[in-house]
Amino acid sequence: MLRHRELVKFAIVGGTTMVFDLAIFYSLSLTILENKPVVAKVISGVMATILSYVLNREWSFKNRGGRERHHEAILFFVISLIGVVIAAAPLWIANNIFDIRADRSSVTTVVVIDFVLNYIIGNLLQMAFRFWALRRFAFPEEITHEQGAGYDPTPEELAGR
Repeated sequence: MLRHRELVKFAIVGGTTMVFDLAIFYSLSLTILENKPVVAKVISGVMATILSYVLNREWSFKNRGGRERHHEAILFFVISLIGVVIAAAPLWIANNIFDIRADRSSVTTVVVIDFVLNYIIGNLLQMAFRFWALRRFAFPEEITHEQGAGYDPTPEELAGR
């Protein structure tokens, strides 16, 4: 039951940060970074990742975290950096291999193509990766009241669970 509750909360956080990411991405890619959509995606992805850490730490995975906070944060951001790359990959492939922006007929077409590549294909790929990796590495186990918030389990204790 806990896994499903975490998944639902993770999805809600993901939806929230997706809207945040969307607003930043389109603000940049339709103005100052019009010819650099991948740069706009990386900037929006990094900003959304910071928001995602706060929301996931304080809500989605609040009952987890068998690591010290700084260690957990480093793992979260490394995993999320990989997620940003995964999410940007379909857009990069479309723009650099297939050169989809060369034939753009309208802003509407570009917006729709960017949405499908970034926020459907890219986000689905990175969401699956991040949910698995965050549960496995950044937020691995629940902290019991006896262990306390500063508890950092040994590798042997983690392997034995």
